[in-house]
Amino acid sequence: MFKGFYNGKKVLVTGHTGFKGSWLSLWLSELEANVAGFSAYLPSSPCNFEVLGLERLLKHIEGDVRNFDQIKRAFDSFQPEIVFHLAGQPLVRRSYSEPKKTFETNVMGTVNVLECIRQSDRVNVSVMITSDKCYRNLEWVWGYREDDQLGGGDPYSASKGCAEMVINAYWQSFFERGNKVKVGSTRAGNVIGGGDWGEDRIVPDCVRAWAQSEPVNIRNPHATRPWQFVLEPLSGYLWLGALMGTGDLRGGGAFNFGPKDNVIQPVDSLIEAFQKYWEGAKWQLKEGNSMKKESSLLKLCCDKALACLNWQSILSFEETVEFTASWYRNFYQQDANILTYSRRQIEEYCSLGKERRMGWAEREER
Repeated sequence: MFKGFYNGKKVLVTGHTGFKGSWLSLWLSELEANVAGFSAYLPSSPCNFEVLGLERLLKHIEGDVRNFDQIKRAFDSFQPEIVFHLAGQPLVRRSYSEPKKTFETNVMGTVNVLECIRQSDRVNVSVMITSDKCYRNLEWVWGYREDDQLGGGDPYSASKGCAEMVINAYWQSFFERGNKVKVGSTRAGNVIGGGDWGEDRIVPDCVRAWAQSEPVNIRNPHATRPWQFVLEPLSGYLWLGALMGTGDLRGGGAFNFGPKDNVIQPVDSLIEAFQKYWEGAKWQLKEGNSMKKESSLLKLCCDKALACLNWQSILSFEETVEFTASWYRNFYQQDANILTYSRRQIEEYCSLGKERRMGWAEREER
């Protein structure tokens, strides 16, 4: 799959201990890549990286992307051919209490990774992952396109907008013309799936409460979000990297990876769908109001990914919830081998991709 591009390649994943980073590292391992991960800490307890036992499947490097010397040593020792950059401060609400650290991590961390790529004579493909929050959100009913205005009214969103500007500047200055390195940036948001225990996220909040037979407190049940199963954007990241690496996509640039319109649902609809898989699950409105602003709607237009990459999301809202809920049900209630079950979900998702005629899921004829 993915044209066999990752088989045997040396791939560095920054932020590999995070939710998306751990799933990406597992998928790369299944694609028989030689994977190294660079991360400063385990972001939660439990942590998907530990639950899956990923340290046995890849080279684990501890370090902080804010420290250029540490990330440069990782590049020098591992000599990656492909880089996926996911390391960052990922939470909007935390950015209000840690604005300086948020900007340092998301902006200067991105600068440090790009500078290592610029100085490397081995890297030929890099996929830089930011967020849909990079757009200046006017809460339009139509989706944001890749050339819409960047920025945000909170430190997290602003830092992601800044990171996109940094990526574009490096691409135009050093990688766009006559350079062997292809660089693309990706924007996705509201990703859900098994193994996420991050703070201030609706699905982790639910499973933490329900595992203790308690109701979950919900801040804004009517906020509408573009829910997306974790493997959906990851298929886009991997496909973008493969097409850049094989020369089937000239250049790089920014790409949105979001769900179809019918998967965009309010928070209470997600919870009600999730409750069907968890006996006795309840929720209640959280008392008190927060002064921290939260967007009601942020929607992406993914026409560019469809036109240039032949990529689109494949799961319905019901399938998205089922993939997510079944993982947690197996973890909490059935005591299954969760690494085996996670591999099975990747296999099932790939089968659906092939059935629904996604280019990335087609196996190359030999």
